[in-house]
Amino acid sequence: MLRSVFAAALSAAVLFAPGLATAQDFPNRPVTLVIPFAAGGSTDLVGRLIAERMSQELGQPVVVENRGGAGGTLGTAAVAKATPDGYTMLMGTVSTHALNQALYKNLPYDPDKSFAPVSLLVVVPNVLVVNPEFPAKTVQELIDILKANPDKYSYASSGNGTPLHLSGELFNSMAGVDMQHIPYKGAGPALVDVLGNQVPIMFDNLPSSSDHIKSGKLRALGVTTKERAPSFPDLPAIAETIPGYETYTWNALFAPAGTPPEVVAKLNAAANNALKDPKVQARLADFSATVVGSTPEELGEHVKKEVAKWAPIVKATGAQMD
Repeated sequence: MLRSVFAAALSAAVLFAPGLATAQDFPNRPVTLVIPFAAGGSTDLVGRLIAERMSQELGQPVVVENRGGAGGTLGTAAVAKATPDGYTMLMGTVSTHALNQALYKNLPYDPDKSFAPVSLLVVVPNVLVVNPEFPAKTVQELIDILKANPDKYSYASSGNGTPLHLSGELFNSMAGVDMQHIPYKGAGPALVDVLGNQVPIMFDNLPSSSDHIKSGKLRALGVTTKERAPSFPDLPAIAETIPGYETYTWNALFAPAGTPPEVVAKLNAAANNALKDPKVQARLADFSATVVGSTPEELGEHVKKEVAKWAPIVKATGAQMD
C-alpha cells in the first residue's frame, strides 16, 4: 500500500514538473518571435509571413517583436537569455549565427551553445541597387565611376556586421574600389535614405527592395548570388562582372538552449507546415527566396558549415566590429 501511494505521488510530481507540463500543453499562450533587426527588411518580411502562418498551426498568436541594433546581436542575445520554454523564438540569420562570430571580439552569446535549432526556413539573395538618379546602369559602369571618383561615394546597409555590410566590403575588395560604408539600424531606414537619394548606393536583401525595383524607384544592378534570381531573370549576377563574387543570407528559427525537445519538435512541425502552404510559397517566390525547411539537427549542421565558410571571407575583407 505504501509503495502504491509513493508511486502515485512520484508520478504526480513528474507529471506536474514545470518543464514537462510546458511541453505537454505547449502552447497555451502567445509565442514571441524576436526579429533582431528593424522592421521593413528581408528578415522582418520573412518573419512576419512565417509567424502569421505558424499562428494557425500552433493555435496561439505568434507575436513579432523587432529588437534591432549592433548587427543583430542585441535581439539575439536577448533570446539566448530568455526562459527556455518555447515561448520566445529568434529569427536568426547568416549574420547572427555565422558572420558575427568572426566580426565581434566579445559576442554576448554563443551561436552554437546558446540556442536550440528549430528549422532552416529560406535562403535569400542580396541585391546591389542605386537611386535612379545615379548614372550607373550596370555593375561595370558603377566600378568605372567609383574608380574615377575615389572616396566620393557611399553605400548604405542594414548595419555593421550584417551580410549587406559584408556584401559591400567584398565588392570593394574584389572590384578594387573604395565606397564608404554608412550603417543603418535596419534595411527599412536605409532604404528610406536611398529612395530619397541621401545615399546613392545600397546592398539590400532582394525581398525588401523587390517592389521598389519593379516600380522603378530603385535601379538594380546585380544580385549577389552566383546565379540570377528567378524573379528577376534579366538582372545579371554581380559574378558575371566580378568572377567569384557571392554573398547571400538565410533565415532560420532558433529557441533558447535548454528548450524541451518536445517543444522544439512542435515548433519545427509548425514552421515546416507553414512553408508548405502554397500562399506562403508564392509570396516567398515573389522575391526569389528559396524555401528549405529542415530538421533541428540539419539546421545545427548548417550553422557549423556557415561559420567555417564565412570566417575566412570576413578576415579577407578586413571587416571588424568593436
